[in-house]
Amino acid sequence: MQRRERTRHLIELSGLVRKAGLVELIDDDRAALYGALLEIAARLRDVQGTETLALWRRRGKRAFGFEETTPG
Repeated sequence: MQRRERTRHLIELSGLVRKAGLVELIDDDRAALYGALLEIAARLRDVQGTETLALWRRRGKRAFGFEETTPG
């Protein structure tokens, strides 16, 4: 059961990468994507990481809300 939940979680995360348009923007370059993710992690470890996370969370929630209200 845990394996199935983990697999679902990973699929959802990869869906967010695609939904954000990153796959197309970096031409499916996985090294570039990994580098970007490492940059995100470094920013979150920074002194202002909590503020950065709050900003990103607001943007994400706004985007999800927009998608829910947009037909098709």
